[in-house]
Amino acid sequence: MSGNSAEPTAVVDVVLVKAGRTKIRYPAELLHDDGTRITVRAPWAGDVARDFGFVRFEQGDVFTEFYWRDRWYAVKEVRAADGALKGWYCDVTRPATLSGGRLVVEDLDLDLWRSADGTDVRRLDEDEFAESGLAERDPAAASAAAAALDALEALAQGPDFTALLSP
Repeated sequence: MSGNSAEPTAVVDVVLVKAGRTKIRYPAELLHDDGTRITVRAPWAGDVARDFGFVRFEQGDVFTEFYWRDRWYAVKEVRAADGALKGWYCDVTRPATLSGGRLVVEDLDLDLWRSADGTDVRRLDEDEFAESGLAERDPAAASAAAAALDALEALAQGPDFTALLSP
């Protein structure tokens, strides 16, 4: 859909599931779906600002989110209200599904942050992942999740990270 199109903007409900329950649900503008990668854009869905110490998400921030049907992660580009790039928050997830206007993603607890300048790449929530019991319940999924985090970290530390997000 072009920027000059008179067609209405497609909106999907992003549904983030964790441990079998909906963690958060929010509407997002569907920007692109090539059959493998789905790209959406949405404002910060939190009710209040969330300060992680290394980044702060707050009202006015805009997230451009990249989901894959064949990869075990999602990448969210985070920009401040003024358009300044804050960085990328990456979630390790099962592959995404899009059906009936619902983009469903299962969060597997592991996360990665990459700052806008690329100097801060950090693994997050490995303790939550270990405590989740996924390794015992679904060893194959736990292995895929750990491999996805390793792959994301390698990409985030390299010069070609943003090429991952190019159409």
